[in-house]
Amino acid sequence: MDSVFHDIYEKYHQDLFRFLFYMLKSREETEDLVQEVYIRVIRSYQKFEGKSTEKTWIFSIAKNVAMDHFRKQKGWKERIYEKFDWDLHQMKDTAALPEEEVLKNEDICYLYSCLDKCSTNQRLVLVMRFLNGFSVAETAEVLNWSVSKVKTTQHRALNSLKILMENVRRKEGDEVE
Repeated sequence: MDSVFHDIYEKYHQDLFRFLFYMLKSREETEDLVQEVYIRVIRSYQKFEGKSTEKTWIFSIAKNVAMDHFRKQKGWKERIYEKFDWDLHQMKDTAALPEEEVLKNEDICYLYSCLDKCSTNQRLVLVMRFLNGFSVAETAEVLNWSVSKVKTTQHRALNSLKILMENVRRKEGDEVE
C-alpha cells in the first residue's frame, strides 16, 4: 500500500492541493482536507473498480470531502472564499518587466476577486477546467454531471466572469477620475 500511496501522491498531490486550496482559500484547511482525501483513498482503494480513471476517482473524493467540509460550516455558501490569502509571489514571472508584472498581478487580483462572486458550481467548473486542466468529460465525471451541464455552466461562468471583471475595471476607472 505504501507504493500505491507514493504513486498517487507523486501523480496528483499538486493538482489536488491546488483544487482544494482554490475552493477553501485557507492553507491550513486545505492541508487538513488533503489528508482526509488520502485517508479516504487508501481506505477505499481496494474497492476502486476502474470504471473511471484514477484521477477522476480521486478528484471525486476530493470534491465530496470539500462539500462535506462546507456542509459542516454554518452558512458555507457565503463563506467558501472568505479566508483567501493569495500569495502573489507565487505568480512572479522572472522574464517580465516590473511594470508588466504589476499589471499582470493586478489582472490576477481582479480575476480572483470576480471569481469569488460566481456561484459555487461556476467556481467548481472554472477551477477544475482552467486551473487544474481537467477536460470537460473529466469535470463531468468528477462532479457527476452531464457533459452538457459542464459546458453550459462553463459558458455561463465565463460570461459572468467577463461582466464582473468589466464592472470592476469600470469602477476602478471611475474612482481614478
